[in-house]
Amino acid sequence: MAIGFMEVQLLKANDLKVTDFLGKIDPYVVIQYKGQEQRSTVANGQGRNPTWNEKFMFRAEYPTGSGDQYKLILKIMDKDTFSKDDSLGQAIIYVKDLLAQGIENGGAKLQALKYRVIDENNSYCGEVDVAITFTPKVEEKFIGEDIGGWKESCY
Repeated sequence: MAIGFMEVQLLKANDLKVTDFLGKIDPYVVIQYKGQEQRSTVANGQGRNPTWNEKFMFRAEYPTGSGDQYKLILKIMDKDTFSKDDSLGQAIIYVKDLLAQGIENGGAKLQALKYRVIDENNSYCGEVDVAITFTPKVEEKFIGEDIGGWKESCY
């Protein structure tokens, strides 16, 4: 099993649905991957077309079972002050092929692409732009070995 790091670059979103009574939203994104979770900043006052341009790092292993385990989930939320935050929908990105390619080639990158945001009824709710890079961790070959005879040179 190979281990590496998956960098997710959250760029922006377009045409997000409006959930607030006054027609304003303050979106943020919760990014989940295999039990790991990170959250973007809130795009205050940016409404339906926010820009984040933030990077997030996740630990990734390959292979680890079925393709369903390789889902990167982006939950787009609306930050509310006086009530529970509203869901604006989610995008799911399958990264199994990216990880496999990264293991084979020493790294792999998905250029920025638009992913559809859908709600619980599978209705279109906008798009989110994301780029993903996977870099395998380089094995440390010399751990536990005596390098250069330094032990012999000490008194």
